[in-house]
Amino acid sequence: MYNLIFQIKVKFVILQNKQGRTRLSKWYININEDEKIKIQNEVYRTIILRDIKESSIIEYKTYKIVYKKYASLYFIFGIDTNDNELASLELIHLFVETMDKYFGSVCELDVVYNFYKVYTVLDELLIGGEIVETSKNNILKKLREIEFYEWYYLIYINANI
Repeated sequence: MYNLIFQIKVKFVILQNKQGRTRLSKWYININEDEKIKIQNEVYRTIILRDIKESSIIEYKTYKIVYKKYASLYFIFGIDTNDNELASLELIHLFVETMDKYFGSVCELDVVYNFYKVYTVLDELLIGGEIVETSKNNILKKLREIEFYEWYYLIYINANI
């Protein structure tokens, strides 16, 4: 488990498309909305100009930006400057693999129309910016349990109306 080996403190998670539209963001630090938008825009402008052969790690203000592009989405994690970048890249990969397994083949539309499920995946992976689960199977099991109870609740409510 990464927690025992790597102490990663994620400050924020941003999913952006190729046009720079933020499709999902989660912040584990307390900053105002204007600053969040500014960070999202500056990080996007920096990433989009980088060559594919360049590193996926950028020093940005008091953070390290670690990102990976999957299909049409950039998965961007802001981490502490002392944290392990390679472990963060593995964390991004785990996040994408888990969503890929959960949605079938994850795409931008899955993130847009099922954002609450993406947040649930992220919440099973990270709490307060710290890694709580690294097993894709355990995360998927929890997601299936949540879905079961959602459906059970809907059926129960409809049956009692």
